[in-house]
Amino acid sequence: MDGSRVQILIAMAVYMSAVIGIGLYFAKRANQSSEHFFLGGRTLGPWVTAMSAEASDMSGWLLMGLPGLAYWCGLADAFWTAVGLALGTYLNWLITAKRLRFYSQEAAAITVPDFFSARFKEDKKVIMTIASLLILVFFSVYAGSCFVACGKLFSTLFGQPYQTMMILGAVFVIIYTFVGGFLAESASDFMQAIVMVLALAAVLIAGTLAAGGPGAVIENIKSIPGFLELFGIASPATVDGVQQVANGAPVFNAAGSYGFLSVISTMSWGLGYFGMPQVLLRFMAIRNPQELKRSRRIATVWCVIALFAAVIIGLVGRALYPAELLTDVAAENVFILLATRLMPALLAGIVMAGILAATISSSDSYLLIAASALSKNIYQGVLKKQATDRQVMTVSRISLLAISLIGILVALDEDSVIFEIVSFAWAGFGATFGPLLILSLFWKRVNRQGAIAGMVCGAATVFIWNLLIRPLGGIFDIYELLPAFVVSLIAIVAVSLLTPEPEKEVVEEFERVQAKVRA
Repeated sequence: MDGSRVQILIAMAVYMSAVIGIGLYFAKRANQSSEHFFLGGRTLGPWVTAMSAEASDMSGWLLMGLPGLAYWCGLADAFWTAVGLALGTYLNWLITAKRLRFYSQEAAAITVPDFFSARFKEDKKVIMTIASLLILVFFSVYAGSCFVACGKLFSTLFGQPYQTMMILGAVFVIIYTFVGGFLAESASDFMQAIVMVLALAAVLIAGTLAAGGPGAVIENIKSIPGFLELFGIASPATVDGVQQVANGAPVFNAAGSYGFLSVISTMSWGLGYFGMPQVLLRFMAIRNPQELKRSRRIATVWCVIALFAAVIIGLVGRALYPAELLTDVAAENVFILLATRLMPALLAGIVMAGILAATISSSDSYLLIAASALSKNIYQGVLKKQATDRQVMTVSRISLLAISLIGILVALDEDSVIFEIVSFAWAGFGATFGPLLILSLFWKRVNRQGAIAGMVCGAATVFIWNLLIRPLGGIFDIYELLPAFVVSLIAIVAVSLLTPEPEKEVVEEFERVQAKVRA
């Protein structure tokens, strides 16, 4: 290992030591009870709430997947994705945060399945079981995407086999989450959000300067058909998935069209926020609902800066190294390429810690929420209702290990594209929980039957559209989140209206919460 790689390793080791220190610091408080372990005792301040929500959401795909998308096919797809996510972030904080905080406390809920089950006062816990199982499915996929990012990062930096590096990264994340719980996760996510945005800014500035300034970047890539268009898309000329190179320059086909339907489809990423458990938990955990307005502003500003910096980094990377990354999988290393080529080794190591920060901040959230779904909701909520808090904590840690193993299996393929893995899981949560959450908070007529129908129809549509309908192409080539979200919404409303009204107790609780929100 050469001197520069040693310096990078040292910088990342220092960072990981700090993260472990945070976990150990909060370990005692986390183990006081399952509420402290899974929700931090509802003690988060506005800055930690905002920054940890965004860091836990923006996994390694922010520093690898999104820049890779921009590098590979140009501005349009990445730009409209960023616009949709920025709008979704703001609207989610504006519309749902305060109501969910009050409602979850009124219902004594500490997980998302808890909330849905308590919202409809169910005895047989059908909603809780369905919600928990869907969390296990989609978060196992999500955790796998984070482990892929770890594997690509360490394999690229140190030239070691991908699978070995991926497993080592996964083990670190597991140990950290195992020790600290939600408080450690949220506190470290605050730090990691800062590291992520600074890393994006540093690479963006270094890359732009190396290219000769913004004008030079545009000049270098404007000749690529469709690359800088908002309503067109670049199409790399590939053979067996590898872009062709002629006279040292990458070859592109004629630009593809990117019409209104494509824009709406891509912007529908924003709908996913309404169903993201890792974000919704932060709404439930803030100490004072009145501080959510400040959190909303912080989260939105952070999100806008981070998303659009990531998009521009992909464009800068193509201008500087047009023929360096010749597959869509390799394109996701553009952030690493810029950092290691343009920065001193020690600084590059700190920047690489940004990718590690993004990966850790998301994967620990995913593992913790999935473990809570299995231990708190299925084990204690359904299988053994008299389980003690200590038993729940034990099962949660066993669950965490089991779910991590599934995530590792998902991540074993080194040709996995992070962006594609994340997009599927994102659609799953957005369509499964998003419509139900919105209607649960705003419509007192929604009932238990409607809730079950919405979750099942939303999840089924995600799988059917992704696997069977979208491959047909043409007008069917729409991101599965959009049709699945609509189907789920319609199912909830239709079934709720066709079945008996909610019980009096459910309606009275709804009205109490509305009164608190208006107060």
